[in-house]
Amino acid sequence: MKFVLLACIAAPALAADLTIYNQEFAVVRDAVPMDLKAGLNELRFANATAQVEPDSVVLRDPTGKATWQILEQSYRNDPVSQPLLLSLFEGQVIEFIRQESQKPDRLVRGKVIRSGFVPGGENVEPIIEVEGKLVFELPGRPQFPALGTDTVLKPTLAWKVNAPAPVKLDAELAYITGGLTWQASYNLVQPEKGDTIDVVGWVTMKNESGTAFPEAKIKLMAGDVNKVVAPRPERMRAFADAPAAAGAADIPVVTEKTFDEYHLYTLANRTTLRDKETKQVEFVRAAGVKADRVYVYDGALIEGWQVGTMVGGDPGYGVTSNKKVAVYREFKNSEANKLGMPLPKGRVRFYTQDAADNSMQFVGENELDHTPKDELIRLYVGNSFDLVGERRRIDFKMDEGNNRAEESFEIKVRNRKKEPAEIRVVEHLYRWVSWELIEKSQDFIKKDAQTIEFRAPLKPDEEKIITYKVRYTW
Repeated sequence: MKFVLLACIAAPALAADLTIYNQEFAVVRDAVPMDLKAGLNELRFANATAQVEPDSVVLRDPTGKATWQILEQSYRNDPVSQPLLLSLFEGQVIEFIRQESQKPDRLVRGKVIRSGFVPGGENVEPIIEVEGKLVFELPGRPQFPALGTDTVLKPTLAWKVNAPAPVKLDAELAYITGGLTWQASYNLVQPEKGDTIDVVGWVTMKNESGTAFPEAKIKLMAGDVNKVVAPRPERMRAFADAPAAAGAADIPVVTEKTFDEYHLYTLANRTTLRDKETKQVEFVRAAGVKADRVYVYDGALIEGWQVGTMVGGDPGYGVTSNKKVAVYREFKNSEANKLGMPLPKGRVRFYTQDAADNSMQFVGENELDHTPKDELIRLYVGNSFDLVGERRRIDFKMDEGNNRAEESFEIKVRNRKKEPAEIRVVEHLYRWVSWELIEKSQDFIKKDAQTIEFRAPLKPDEEKIITYKVRYTW
């Protein structure tokens, strides 16, 4: 067989496509012009990122008509830099251009004793011998001899390809890379009084891959995609269709579709994502979303409890309490509530508009997980200043002979606001799986097998006392 060695520096013929995952990696799709001769060919692609996963690379004919065999693939990520070139000339004499104030530039010859280059680490001071003396700095701007053919200016993928016949085409290149991330963030603006909010959502993309992507088509994958990490030493059509704030342009900046078990968001316009750049795109805007303000008093300071561990054990377990009443915003992610779109996970910031001068004040933040449409969203905002709770145990009796225990509690909640408020009092029945309330001051809601909730509507400056006795049997 006749072998032909063809050196080909491949530059992308088309703008790259990116699919960025919210798990700090991305899939890059690019075009590699190929002009293969019959026999052995050598190809280079000098526009790869600095964080390529080399074994993820796919190079193929998208039409499936051309055939070739990749005999060898290599990836180089040691692009030339001044410290690297100095290291290549350690022990040799090179020229430096010295610039001095009010003097013409002049050439200085110096021997590179130590380049200061540390692969994978932080460079140290170079040492240069000039006129028989050691200088712990560069005596000027170094002038290097011409680069050899084995040096690279950018991270480079190279292949040895065997082609049975000549072929010319734009091959498709795809690979996984680190250094590209995206995340959603939401700003929720609420009035000082009332139960409606305005929602503005942003997509923030960061590029730290070492490569710029001019005029790229960008897609964003949302969901918990399983990816092995090596150890180290239905709709953002709703984003366009949903009612927007008054005066907002009806332009679909981001569209959404279900993809496999995840959701794929596509930026409508190509955009340039430079290396070391952070770029943001607004992707959702909705006004007048109904969002109830919910107050919850969960008075027992119990962390890491397990059902049944305290039967016959520490009778004082679960007695310690707090006085804080938590504030939540609760709303339905539905079309009827002016949303109704899959919301990718991200940080949510709450702002309240001061009725006196319309200024916005930051009042809390939380994290939203991936949320399908029509699901209820409840976000913790902070603790109420003017709502107070108290919880104390009144009685505890253990009857080991009859395999039972009884426990009584008194919970007080007070409203120091100027307007009415309802507090949801949550209690955890943690001592055993079999329980019943043998006494109670009012009805309750059973939230799950070990949790009950009392509702306490309060007028301004009103206090309400809730009592109950629970019996555990085993």
